[in-house]
Amino acid sequence: MSKFDVLIIGGGPIGLACGIAAKKAGLSYLIVEKGCLVNSLFNYPVNMTFFSTAERLEIGGVPFMSTNPKPRRSEALEYYRKVTDIYALNIHLFEAVENVNRQDDGSFIVATGLQTYLANNIVVATGFYDLPFLMNVPGEQLPKVSHYYNDPHYYSFQNVVVVGASNSAVDAALETWRKGAKVTMVIKGEGIGERVKYWVRPDIVNRIAEGSIKAYYHSTLQAIREKEADILTPEGVVTITNDFVLALTGYQPKLAFLRKIGIDLSNDDVLSPSYNDNTMETNIPGIYLAGVVCGGMNTHRLFIENSREHAEKLIKHIVEK
Repeated sequence: MSKFDVLIIGGGPIGLACGIAAKKAGLSYLIVEKGCLVNSLFNYPVNMTFFSTAERLEIGGVPFMSTNPKPRRSEALEYYRKVTDIYALNIHLFEAVENVNRQDDGSFIVATGLQTYLANNIVVATGFYDLPFLMNVPGEQLPKVSHYYNDPHYYSFQNVVVVGASNSAVDAALETWRKGAKVTMVIKGEGIGERVKYWVRPDIVNRIAEGSIKAYYHSTLQAIREKEADILTPEGVVTITNDFVLALTGYQPKLAFLRKIGIDLSNDDVLSPSYNDNTMETNIPGIYLAGVVCGGMNTHRLFIENSREHAEKLIKHIVEK
C-alpha cells in the first residue's frame, strides 16, 4: 500500500495548487481526481469566458498568458495542463475516492474504486460542479432536459427553454439564440441576476427588451413533455412548444461526502463545513479543506482567485506539525 504525507482529493486548480505547495515543501503527495484534469473546467461551456483576468487564475508562479482581456475555457484548460506538466505533479486521473477512514495512529486509509492508499493528511478540494440543483418537476428525466450546457450549435433552430438567470443561463440563452434557436427564459426572481458578467448583462437585458428572447419572471417550470413545456407564471400556466430544456439552476458541493468522512456541517441552510480559517484544518485532525467546498452551499463566496491561498496555509500547517 502506497503511503503519502498528503493525499489531495480533487484535481481542479486548487487541488493542483495544493500539490505544488506540497512538492515545494518536500512532502510526498498524491492528487486523486475522479475525472479528467481540471474536470469541472472541462465541463464548462465551450465558449465560456472567465470573469477573472488571467493573472488572478495563476497557480505555482507560472504566468497565464491569454490573447483575450478575460481568458476563455480553452486557454484555462491548456494553462492548467501546462502547469501540471511543468511541475510533473503526481496525479491519478479517472479515479474516484470512495471513502476515508482515520486510523488509531491518526493516519488515514483512502479507498478509491481502483486501489487503497495510506496518508498522514488529507486535503479535500472537490469543487461543486458535479451535483446540479434539480427542479423536481414531471418530465425532468426526459433526454431533452440537461442541467449542463456545452455547444450552442446543437440547439440551432430549436425551441429552447432556459431555466435560470445567472451566468450559465444567460450565456446559454444568448449563444443558442444567436445560432437560430427560439429561446424562452424561465426566471424565478424579478430579473437577470446581479452577478452576471458586467459585459454580458446589457446584452441579455436588451435582447429581452426588444423581444428577441422571451422571459417569464417570477415563474417556474411546472411540467415538461416531449414537445411542450408548462410554465407557471403570475398570470397562470402558459404552455409553449418545446424541443429542449436547459435547466441551469446552479450546482452544489458534495457535502454528503464531507459528512461521510466525519466533517461537521453547520445547522443552517448554508451547511458550512467546520474548519480553521488560519490552517484550513477541519474538526478532524489531519483533514483539511481547500477551495470552494469551504463555503458549503454558498458557492458564490470562493473562487480560484481568492482560494489559491488555501494551499499555502494548509501545507504550512502540515509542515509545522
